[in-house]
Amino acid sequence: MNGRRMRYVTLLALTLALLASLVAGCGLLTSSPLGATAAPAAPLQPAQATPGGSAQGGASGTQAQTASASRTQATAAPASTGPAPAPLSSDFAGAVRAVAQQVKPAIVQITNQQTQNVGPNQPFTVPAGVGSGVIYDAKGYILTNNHVIEGAQSLLVTLPDGRSMTAKLVGADPETDLAVVQISGDNLPVAKLGDSKQLQVGDWLVAIGNALALPGGPTVTTGVVSALGRTVQEPGTTSSSAGPFLFDVIQTDAPINPGNSGGALVNLAGEVIGINTLVAGQAEPGVQAQGIGFAIATNTAKPIADQLVASGKVDHPYLGIHYQWLDPVTAAQLGLNQKQGVYIGQVVSGSPAAQAGLRARDVVTAIDGKTLTSESSLAEIIDGKKPGDQVTLTVIRGGQQQPAQVTLGTMPSR
Repeated sequence: MNGRRMRYVTLLALTLALLASLVAGCGLLTSSPLGATAAPAAPLQPAQATPGGSAQGGASGTQAQTASASRTQATAAPASTGPAPAPLSSDFAGAVRAVAQQVKPAIVQITNQQTQNVGPNQPFTVPAGVGSGVIYDAKGYILTNNHVIEGAQSLLVTLPDGRSMTAKLVGADPETDLAVVQISGDNLPVAKLGDSKQLQVGDWLVAIGNALALPGGPTVTTGVVSALGRTVQEPGTTSSSAGPFLFDVIQTDAPINPGNSGGALVNLAGEVIGINTLVAGQAEPGVQAQGIGFAIATNTAKPIADQLVASGKVDHPYLGIHYQWLDPVTAAQLGLNQKQGVYIGQVVSGSPAAQAGLRARDVVTAIDGKTLTSESSLAEIIDGKKPGDQVTLTVIRGGQQQPAQVTLGTMPSR
């Protein structure tokens, strides 16, 4: 699917034109879960609205692809085989209304506040972006996207009941685009996290978030599960870089707009089963994609949130290569006989890959006997491991196939 990723962060409606000219967009992600930059293909657009609501384009990413059925390290325990949760109401209109009444109070607006200089020695704090978050614990823990809070000097959380309070950052994980912040308050509303593995294509869903930062609280829209198990890649910070892959993502046609990032995708039982994160942009120049949005499944998000609450960080496995996907056209340009696999452009000095003897111009065709069939394959297999695990890479070097044993490290902090 050609399309451009939109990050659902929008700016507050500022009343002063001076402030409007000063607000800058948040930084974007830069590397994959391998600690390596994959060469980008079709672009996805991260959306941040400038004051007044105009969309601001972002950097290139890679074409959205269908994921394999394997589970990743970040997924929860295997789902039960029992029946799906019953809807809150027997009629559709009543069910959507009940979901909105039950879940919307726990969907907050998160304002990313950053310091700008309005003159010599005149720093001024302005809202750099607005997104959404889900209060999922009575202790005030809020699950959101990393790109909602990235670069913030302070965070302001506003509840639908009108209360506003400063939040503290508990932890953030750029590799999965997830973050947890915390607020303190009495009688905080809490949304229940459901089992996303119970979803089936065609199930009705409700999206709740602060679309366009419109006054009056979160926006509620409806749609269905369009597809399950998608893999999409986030954009990098420049047009020549690419961000991390997101696995086991839920695709939906529920209308999602800038400001929805970090908001809830909810089943008709009132359970949050996804965190709204991406939307497709243009299918091709001048042709806008319609009804294609993506949410990080709760069975992926909840274990990450648990790690962030426990330690403030997530330890990801690390290989340490810069690579690009090898297709017949690229192979011909590089003068290679191998037509499929991961072409290593650079090996990070001192990395597990370097210690295992991998070199630039090596082509990796399989990991632990699993053939690499798409650009996301290597990242997905490695992401299913943990630091300290040993993997066997099938490597083509100088036309000869050979194995390489690699002990995965821990991804360095950004």
